[in-house]
Amino acid sequence: MHKKNTSVRGQTKVYFRKHVRIFNNEKGWSFILFGAIISILVCAVVGEKMFETYDDTKSGFFAIICAAIWIGIFNSIQLICKERDILQYEYRSGLKITAYILLHFRFQALMCLVQSAILVIAYCVWVDYPTEGVLFPWAIVEYSITIYLVMVASDAMGLFISSLVGSPKTVMTTMPFILILQLIMSGVLFTLSGWSEYIFYITVSKWGMAAMGSIAGLNDTEAFPQKVQKYVDKQVAEQGGQLFTLERVSEDAYEATGEHLVQIWGILLLFVVVLLVGSIIRLRFIDHEK
Repeated sequence: MHKKNTSVRGQTKVYFRKHVRIFNNEKGWSFILFGAIISILVCAVVGEKMFETYDDTKSGFFAIICAAIWIGIFNSIQLICKERDILQYEYRSGLKITAYILLHFRFQALMCLVQSAILVIAYCVWVDYPTEGVLFPWAIVEYSITIYLVMVASDAMGLFISSLVGSPKTVMTTMPFILILQLIMSGVLFTLSGWSEYIFYITVSKWGMAAMGSIAGLNDTEAFPQKVQKYVDKQVAEQGGQLFTLERVSEDAYEATGEHLVQIWGILLLFVVVLLVGSIIRLRFIDHEK
């Protein structure tokens, strides 16, 4: 008689193979295609003007980070809630919740690797970026790691939300609010103060933007003049008037050092760990649900 595997490692292997079969049967490659379309559209739109001015570069990074977050959350936000009844039954039959979450994350991390690679390729094709990084000789390595970590952290966020919500319909209603929160609290669209600053520090978008800006060296006023300043300079030149100088304050978030960049990557990894642990803790109470 076949003995049922009760170890976390053994169950993770079994359910990973099962997940691969489900992925193929349910045409999971559509997620890859959908992510590729988003990546190409975003990079094609922002590519022409990026790295010309501070404003255009910051806006371009914001669009790319938002695309990575959207792809990551969309990958996983329905995974747990759509099989909640099955999960509850298998949990009562001996399924380890840790193995279950690690299974999903392991598979999602591989999918994010493919999707982030497509986004980076689109970035290379459409964006004429500076080649030297702050940690490695090639900036593209740093951009690739950042985009992947942002996507994986967002994917882990999707898993956590899916563990909290009871049905796919409810979770898809919740998703726009999560995305809007990431956009508003990124610090790009609005200047945050008071209570909003505390939320600002627990958003993936904030740290994704900080990493991208650090790699590019956005604090360099000579390399990245303000768009408004360039417009004023043009008007002054045409009218023969006196030059009006706009002062720009350096932002600590964009400190262009390898140490700062590694710290940001560590924070994004911490997001992943905390969200996965939160998912495990939440699902251990699934047996008490009706």
